[in-house]
Amino acid sequence: MATIALAATDGMLHFELAMACEIFVRDPSGLADPWYDLVVCGPGPVGVGRFRMEPDAGLDRLATADTVIIPAIDDIDAEPPADLVDAVRAAHEAGARLVSLCTGVFVLAAAGVLDGLRATTHWAHTEALAARYPRIDVDPDVLYVDNGNVLASAGKAAAIDLCLHLIRRDHGSTVANAVARRLVVPPHRAGGQAQFVTTPVPARDDHPLADLFPWAMERLNRPLTVEDLARQANMSSRNLARHFKSTTGTTPLQWLSTQRIRRAQELLENTDSGIDVIAEAAGMGTATTLRRHFHRTVGVAPDTYRRTFRSAPERSDIDR
Repeated sequence: MATIALAATDGMLHFELAMACEIFVRDPSGLADPWYDLVVCGPGPVGVGRFRMEPDAGLDRLATADTVIIPAIDDIDAEPPADLVDAVRAAHEAGARLVSLCTGVFVLAAAGVLDGLRATTHWAHTEALAARYPRIDVDPDVLYVDNGNVLASAGKAAAIDLCLHLIRRDHGSTVANAVARRLVVPPHRAGGQAQFVTTPVPARDDHPLADLFPWAMERLNRPLTVEDLARQANMSSRNLARHFKSTTGTTPLQWLSTQRIRRAQELLENTDSGIDVIAEAAGMGTATTLRRHFHRTVGVAPDTYRRTFRSAPERSDIDR
């Protein structure tokens, strides 16, 4: 069981800390076994927002964890607590995966673990981060940054995005998507991290396209058109486009393209089938077409994506 150490010190913000507890303390999907072992670590009783809490262990526990999460800090102008910075540096040297949520990146920066790497934080603080730590490549335009063993998110909602990304890395897309549904959030939001494009999840089930979505998802391998979707939804193409925009934030063709890429990602993660077979199953037609659209949308080739996200030992081929 992988251990997650959640750092807690005076002056941290309660949203990010509580959100990480909600996501990682138990498996909201019921699909992953084993799940994470979450340990809240701190120097003693700490004030988090308007609350006081008693950590499970001291900050020295960070050095023995598989993943260390640093929630947001309230005062970015003050130097982060020295004991926390030292504990984060020790965890990094021990090989832990380090994750900052929102302004928690200032703790990673103070520990020197972001030197020469990309990072992000809440848009209101990216200029301060770049000015104070010029050796960090600060990207203000992304929801989160994944450097492999050091990750950072932007503001509060982006912290949820990054936590779901961690689950996707560790347990695969099926579990991450199931967790997102339980939280009633999209598995991924548009905003720069195109490698993790996933299916938009409408917040309610009584919208006008509720029956159309599963119908289309069952037929992604067919050459669907906007007219096909409109006919199935019993509405005009113009009315269909309006409902798509209000429900998913995108157009029918863009939604179809996203679903096909998502289907290809799932098949790359969960089967040993060849690219040509996956292209046909995802409605891309040929391996060449799949590779072109996949690289343009995701940012990497299908083979590269498969090597990155194959997390389960047992695979199967697509029934043809």
